[in-house]
Amino acid sequence: MNKRIVIAGILLIIVAIILGAFGAHALKEIVSEAKLKSFETGVRYQTYHGLAFLILGLNADRFSFSLNLCSALILSGVLLFSVSIYFLSLQEPLQISLAFLGPITPLGGLLMIIGWIILLFKVIKMKSV
Repeated sequence: MNKRIVIAGILLIIVAIILGAFGAHALKEIVSEAKLKSFETGVRYQTYHGLAFLILGLNADRFSFSLNLCSALILSGVLLFSVSIYFLSLQEPLQISLAFLGPITPLGGLLMIIGWIILLFKVIKMKSV
C-alpha cells in the first residue's frame, strides 16, 4: 500500500462530496445552468480520480515500479483542472474576473493525461501485474 496516494484519494473524495453538495444545494440558485454543469464536471473528475487513487494506492505493492511520478502528475492535473473550473464557475457570484484561470483548466487536463500515459507505459513494460 502507498499511504500517501491513499490519503490523497480519500481527501479528493471528501472534498468532492462537500463541493458536490454545495453545488447541488447552494449554487443552483446563484449560477447559470451552464456554470453549474461546469462545476459538476470538476466534481466528477475529482471524484473519479480520488477513486482511482484509492485503487492505485491500495494496490501499490503489486507494481514493480514507483507510482510517485504518475500520481504527482495526476494529482497536480486534477487540482489544476477541477479548482480552476470551480473558480471559473463562481466568478459571477464572487463578482471578480478570473478569466486568467481559463488556460489552467486544459493544462490540468494535460497533466492528468500525461500521468495516465506514463502509468500505461510502465504497466506495459512490467513482466506481470
